[in-house]
Amino acid sequence: MPRRLGVISVVVLAAMSLGGCGGSSHDAHASHGSHSPSPEAATQSAPVVQGGAPGETAETISPSAAGTDEWTQTDADFVTMMIPHHAQALEMTRLAREHGVHPEVVSLAKRIEAAQGPEIVAMSGWLDLRGLRVPRASDPPHTMAGMLTPEQMTALGKARGEEFDRLFLTGMIQHHQGALEMAEPMASKGGDALAIEMATDVEATQSVEIEIMEKLLADL
Repeated sequence: MPRRLGVISVVVLAAMSLGGCGGSSHDAHASHGSHSPSPEAATQSAPVVQGGAPGETAETISPSAAGTDEWTQTDADFVTMMIPHHAQALEMTRLAREHGVHPEVVSLAKRIEAAQGPEIVAMSGWLDLRGLRVPRASDPPHTMAGMLTPEQMTALGKARGEEFDRLFLTGMIQHHQGALEMAEPMASKGGDALAIEMATDVEATQSVEIEIMEKLLADL
């Protein structure tokens, strides 16, 4: 399938205002105790960069102008589930910025936040453009692959010092491994080019971050 749509481009500051992956595309739930997008912010369509023909420059366009590919239920489920999954990760990174001790742990948390905040905006726009329901913060708690339980989140919130760093790294490795599990079916069952690209980006980025966290955890 040709990569009709290029790299997602969104303003990080807009994503950070979210505060922070299932269910079907019509019945999605946000994670417990996390900051999910507000109804207004979540339904914003993220701009995309579409490459031109050889010799031509790329241009930034809205998803509606770019059009959509034929999407599958696998696409919709992945994008829908990943929003609350990312939202919990952002809640974890917020705690790391407040309580992390190791400079590399705090730096990693900021890196994860900078990647996943904009992805929430882009995924929300993908669902909205197709007339599919965007998860809300008011949705009942939901658990997906890799997500921390309420008990784990409570323990993380109470931890301090090296204990916090260890719980954060252990929990985020679990979280990332769940995201990789969720993205895996997209390679064979996905239909929409942009949704497949989102899944590919999740796999590439989070695989590298798992390696970084495993090394940090070994050094604690």
